[in-house]
Amino acid sequence: MENKPIKRSEYIIVLSRDHHAGLLFGWKIKEGLRKAVPLPKILKYINFFWENHLKDHFREEEVLLFDRLDDDLSRQGKSEHRLLEQRLQQLNYYEHEAAADYLSFAELLTKHIRFEERILFPHLEASLPEPVLRQAGEVLNAQHHVPFVDNYPDEFWNKNYPLT
Repeated sequence: MENKPIKRSEYIIVLSRDHHAGLLFGWKIKEGLRKAVPLPKILKYINFFWENHLKDHFREEEVLLFDRLDDDLSRQGKSEHRLLEQRLQQLNYYEHEAAADYLSFAELLTKHIRFEERILFPHLEASLPEPVLRQAGEVLNAQHHVPFVDNYPDEFWNKNYPLT
């Protein structure tokens, strides 16, 4: 079976571009774990990405799209956002020191992004009226005139990163 690229509505393509950054974020966490980078160092990066990108991304999706429909798929999207936020809080506040918790977080995020791209977004594009999608696009384009750049200074996922 051939994997064809998903054709995304011009109005919410910004969110799909953000999803690419999210998938790369998950990969970076997994690379850090594979290289046995100390977990507190990985957690600092997770918190950076959350504060500088993911938290706002979730809010935009919910306010501009998910809250516009009261259906199972939109509720699932919001529920998964809450679950990811709870997992992040557990990593921060309950002193989880198991690499499996970090891996679980990265895998949950990847699974969530795939759900949104393959199931939820096509559903929203088909179900929401065009003026609602257009308005969402206007807000997104105004807020994202410059794409997100992951400029975290400690690139522990880099293959040349010194492990000392």
